[in-house]
Amino acid sequence: MRDAPSAVMRSSTLEALTRAAASCTNCDLYKNATQTVFGEGAPRAGIVLVGEQPGHEEDLAGRPFVGPAGRLLDAALSEAGLDRGRLYVTNAVKHFKWTKDKSGGKRRIHEKPNQSEVEACRPWLQEELWLIRPEVVVCMGVTAANAVLRKRVTITASRGNALESPDGFRTFVTVHPSAILRIPDRRDREAERHRFVQDLQRATRAR
Repeated sequence: MRDAPSAVMRSSTLEALTRAAASCTNCDLYKNATQTVFGEGAPRAGIVLVGEQPGHEEDLAGRPFVGPAGRLLDAALSEAGLDRGRLYVTNAVKHFKWTKDKSGGKRRIHEKPNQSEVEACRPWLQEELWLIRPEVVVCMGVTAANAVLRKRVTITASRGNALESPDGFRTFVTVHPSAILRIPDRRDREAERHRFVQDLQRATRAR
């Protein structure tokens, strides 16, 4: 059995952990974010989905995966026969990292979190996983995979394989839904979305 992570924010419930994370200042991302966006879902979920970070809509709503990527995820989960309400969905980084639109517009442009920011948030993610103790963790995107597996991996090399994290969780790696949305060709985008659904089904069968 895994040992509890030695994090300063040790909490007995996800609710308490969420409240503690609301005042997190472990890195500078909190300065420009609207709020901490913590995970949500079933407290004893068999599957935990981990993404990179909240986006623009998530930052405003205070909930993970409610924007375009979240809508694609919801559709893929439904197709895979999974009920989001019975899962737990979170991100490796809990604050929205963004930069100003260089064209002068008001749109906030997503910026990938760096390694130090991922490391600053790692105790929150570790504590979430320790409290939930899922059977399977699905890492959506390389940032999530690096955070959970604590090493650099690639989607190409890791996708489809049952891995084990240092904390003892069976782990699968797939693409982030936002990466699917960025594919310009409709047929290629649909093919990648189908592969994503298959990845979710594979994780379900591994339980």
